Amino acid sequence: MVMKVYSPEFRADAVALFHSDPDLTIAQTARDLGINAETLRNWIRADRTRGGSTTGLTRKNVTSTTPASEPTR
Repeated sequence: MVMKVYSPEFRADAVALFHSDPDLTIAQTARDLGINAETLRNWIRADRTRGGSTTGLTRKNVTSTTPASEPTR
């Protein structure tokens, strides 16, 4: 099997797409883009290692947009 070479722009766009919607899974995103899920997973890991998401948002702070509730007394 021949290994495909993807441009840095495509990789960044794929990672940004994954981070853009907290309901997307790696498998769904990869399937939509026509790439292997493990390839996308590696790009996401590499992006985190470089200092976070290319969009400036992480899945954690995208999904936690509601303020923390006050402790009950």
